Amino acid sequence: MTGNPSFDLFKISEDHEALREAIRSIAEDKIAPYAAAVDEEARYPQEAHDALVASDFFAPHIPEEYDGVGADALATCIVIEEVARADASASLIPAVNKLGTMPLILGASEEVKAKYLPPVARGESTFSYGLSEREAGSDTASMKTRARRDGDGWVLNGQKSWITNAGVSEYYTVLAVTDPEGKRGSNVTAFVVEKSDEGFGFGEKERKLGIKGSPTRELHFDNVRIPGDRIVGGVGEGLKIALRTLDHTRVTIGAQAVGIAQGALDFAIGYVKERKQFGTRVADFQGIQFMLADMAMELEAARQMVYVAAAKSERGDKDLPFFGAAAKCYASDVAMKVTTDAVQLLGGSGYVKDFPVERMMRDAKITQIYEGTNQIQRVVMARQLLK
Repeated sequence: MTGNPSFDLFKISEDHEALREAIRSIAEDKIAPYAAAVDEEARYPQEAHDALVASDFFAPHIPEEYDGVGADALATCIVIEEVARADASASLIPAVNKLGTMPLILGASEEVKAKYLPPVARGESTFSYGLSEREAGSDTASMKTRARRDGDGWVLNGQKSWITNAGVSEYYTVLAVTDPEGKRGSNVTAFVVEKSDEGFGFGEKERKLGIKGSPTRELHFDNVRIPGDRIVGGVGEGLKIALRTLDHTRVTIGAQAVGIAQGALDFAIGYVKERKQFGTRVADFQGIQFMLADMAMELEAARQMVYVAAAKSERGDKDLPFFGAAAKCYASDVAMKVTTDAVQLLGGSGYVKDFPVERMMRDAKITQIYEGTNQIQRVVMARQLLK
């Protein structure tokens, strides 16, 4: 049966593997050397930013008609995975560019797409996403941010919380209630907010457990006037577009989790092969070998789930909501387990900042929380099963 082309169905294409080699080389040469300093100093990974722009991996998902390279969903996941293997903070650059622009790709007018997608594709701006609020995290429909009509435009008031790359990005997709008396979930509208808009500001940087190189801040809106041509989709369609966006972008968080876990596993394997105790390599102890086997097995299962979900994202399959939630949920749980085990394999060395696995363990935790906690992912999956 050799040579049967049907067997290629479960094989990554040569183009995707070539892409992996290219982005891995960039990540190892131009991102990994700065990862520890970025974490220690809690500073934006500008070196990674510049390297991603120079190599067209900054926002690879943007279609060619908007000056992008038109990478498919799997290719975008591979980029995020390989960058996360070196530095999780840096992987949020392409990931959040997709999160911020996906509402436009899914629902915006041609005019809005043509205005805002090309600058991101060219690397002139990152694009952030404003959905969550202090009291509206998992329960997004309870948001308090308001946009009221004013002539041909809108006036925005309120705040958004936990916004990735806030202050760095020039552009923000922001969700606001436009009909306070309207039906819950059908009274929210999406807008593009520009950093320079009068009355738009930022809170202080959050002091976080991990991903310290990616600034997380609140967005503050104080009578921010938004022209009417900055609506994304129709009035009242915002929450539907936002949730469809998450169906696609949860897959990228799964990819990020896989990358973090792979980086930790790779380092742990190298360490136990060199470290000696009781006169022999730590890697030669069967208990250690079983740990490594479990880590690699679960990581590979997570990777396959993410890649299948990415293919479904690209095709727009009807069961994407289940697979996107499942991939994100499982991969992030695996990342937390694998990084914790990597710290354990290094023993005391795993607990100090001289080695990268403690950073990877801290970075992994957020993948279980953002873009919907893993408890919410299970709600999403159950709803799909019970439809």
